[in-house]
Amino acid sequence: MSNLIMRRANLDDLPAIVMLLANDTLGSKREDSSLPLRSCYVEAFNAIDADPNQFLAVAVDDHKVVGTLQLTYIPNISHLGSWRATIEAVRVHEDVRGSGLGRCLFEWAFEQAVERGCAMVQLTCDRARTDAHRFYKSLGFVPSHTGFKRKL
Repeated sequence: MSNLIMRRANLDDLPAIVMLLANDTLGSKREDSSLPLRSCYVEAFNAIDADPNQFLAVAVDDHKVVGTLQLTYIPNISHLGSWRATIEAVRVHEDVRGSGLGRCLFEWAFEQAVERGCAMVQLTCDRARTDAHRFYKSLGFVPSHTGFKRKL
């Protein structure tokens, strides 16, 4: 990955992003990467792209999307009114897993959060992703809270 760049995703990247999300044990059950993409993906992309507190990032190597993540910046009253960043939807292309790209994605995300004045970075992770849990702990994340979700 000699030519790796991190940048804001554009609409042309969307099929590759959805493919990364779908190429995963859990994502294969909830995503649809068939082309043309469903309009719901385009609508979600447009909403993310229009929101200044959202950053959908892609890692590109030799013009190929090899990774993605979404950063959400959240203002907060607690912790002395500090901002925090939430990292979601992290995926690395199967061809480059184990190459260090995941660590690069997170280091880049940490830098972005610091530049935005965030005091904390947080993420959630499915309980079934035990390999990811180990990886996040190696990055300094601490499993400090129990998360809850409710489908609507």
